[in-house]
Amino acid sequence: MTLAGGGFEKYGKTTRRAAFLAEMERVVPWGQLCALIEPHYPKAGNGRPPVGLERMLRIHFLQHWFNLSAPAVEEAFYESASMRQFVGIDLGREPVPDETTILKFRHLLERHELGARLFEQVGAHLQAQGFRLSTGTIVDATLIAAPSSTKNAGQSRDPEMHQSKKGNQWYFGMKAHVAVDAKSKLIHRVVATSGNVHDSKVLPSLLHGKESAVWGDSAYAGQSEVIERAAPWAQDLTQLRGKGYKYLSQMQRTINRSRSKVRARVEHAIGTIKRIFNFTKVRYRGLAKNGNRLFVAAALANLYMVRRQLLALPRP
Repeated sequence: MTLAGGGFEKYGKTTRRAAFLAEMERVVPWGQLCALIEPHYPKAGNGRPPVGLERMLRIHFLQHWFNLSAPAVEEAFYESASMRQFVGIDLGREPVPDETTILKFRHLLERHELGARLFEQVGAHLQAQGFRLSTGTIVDATLIAAPSSTKNAGQSRDPEMHQSKKGNQWYFGMKAHVAVDAKSKLIHRVVATSGNVHDSKVLPSLLHGKESAVWGDSAYAGQSEVIERAAPWAQDLTQLRGKGYKYLSQMQRTINRSRSKVRARVEHAIGTIKRIFNFTKVRYRGLAKNGNRLFVAAALANLYMVRRQLLALPRP
């Protein structure tokens, strides 16, 4: 370590960011994820040697955790010692990877659709650690906003994003459809669609087929036949909904309250992605790029939600 990384501070304190990064350092299966990307990663040749794969993956995850663009994460490294330490950068020996290098790594993941594979690999890792899927699935969808302005080079909105009405308010963007395990709250299915796709249309893609019960809000009401085809042994426990001026009875409202106690667990996973990782707005144009980001965010959300259980396990 050089003087640039050491310093002469007499007093110090472990910040919340440093504590968070120390936890994620231990719970992320770096070796497995790097092995997944390695066949697609550039090899050293006659040109400039590529930056280490694990270092670039760490930078990419930092972008997700702190909602940073490529230029923003480059600048953050010059300001945050804890982020430099997490990535392994010593400014006394080497510069920070520039924003173009960081951007090319994201394009590599998108081009080979590695976001979905990273999500699957994290799921396999968690199952190997003892987090098994139960026989219950909770489904839900959340809107992620996109810029509706036409003040851009093409003078048009993103053609793959559409409007959706929620209550009396219109929203423009994409939808993130997620399915979480009813017991562990871990995300096991993710689908990204435009904002105008109804929640129930994606329901078959969210079920793994071995459920004994399916929970969901009133947007999935009346989908018993769809659930039966996708998961033959599943009981439909979605929220009941009144029709027209026919309101729910007291018994039906009691049933809804009982089901809501389980259904609410899906909000923990969505809240991690949208409130903790701040993925409330799309950063790119098109569903493919934002869908890739959603898969990685879901994988990191799973690791975040069970980090304390993973830290309590004996290290191999």
